[in-house]
Amino acid sequence: MNTDYKNIIVESTHEDYPHVALVRLNRPKVLNALSTDLMNELSEALINLDDDPNVRVIILTGNDRAFAAGADIAQMVEASPIDQINDNRFRAWQKLSLVNKPVIAAVNGFALGGGCELAMHCDLIICGDQAKFGQPEIKIGTTPGAGGTQRLTRAIGKSKAMMMVLTGEMIDANTALDWGLCAKVVPHQTLLKETFEVASVIANRAPVAVRLCKESVNKAYEMSQSDAIDYERRNFYLTFSSKDQKEGMRAFLEKRDPEYKGN
Repeated sequence: MNTDYKNIIVESTHEDYPHVALVRLNRPKVLNALSTDLMNELSEALINLDDDPNVRVIILTGNDRAFAAGADIAQMVEASPIDQINDNRFRAWQKLSLVNKPVIAAVNGFALGGGCELAMHCDLIICGDQAKFGQPEIKIGTTPGAGGTQRLTRAIGKSKAMMMVLTGEMIDANTALDWGLCAKVVPHQTLLKETFEVASVIANRAPVAVRLCKESVNKAYEMSQSDAIDYERRNFYLTFSSKDQKEGMRAFLEKRDPEYKGN
């Protein structure tokens, strides 16, 4: 795996939490602004971790001040529409959707604009109690462009999404939890530890079933309910071709912990 990154730091496995990888955005001087170079490195790293058989769950985080405070405005201020079309950063965003393993966003500080969109791109969000979320693009004369209007609306509903997008104002961690944007709020000092613990629980589940669960939940946003239920049922049937399914059910009947191999 390429570890010679300039804008991110990658730990492919963690000593205390086997099968859990950590990716940290690392542009602290600009609050982890999402430049094209950063997004290209991030998409490459996540795809590589997705291919790593020793990794079952990926955590994406920033630092105490910011998960990511948005796009790199200096990079875009004088851009034309054609410049934006030719900039490949949105191709990097599309690659993030190809990751099959669960990705957990551990959010401290600001998750604004592209940072909020990146957190929502992950499979679940755990945030510290000082986190702030927002889509402030309206304040600089533009709109969200990496899924903000779409994922935010699906997460918190039309009226609340309209308020955030049209005012550009931030919400705090507890509001994000109340509105359904994040799964859990924890003390900011223990965010990574508690996120690793959640990731470790997931990493100890059957990897094939975890992948199929992720696919099925994501289809709930893309299909009619009846089609999505059919999709879910086919994934349920598919698990019965997995050795881990046999191991899991036998372990349950034998009252022991299962040993999942990912096959």
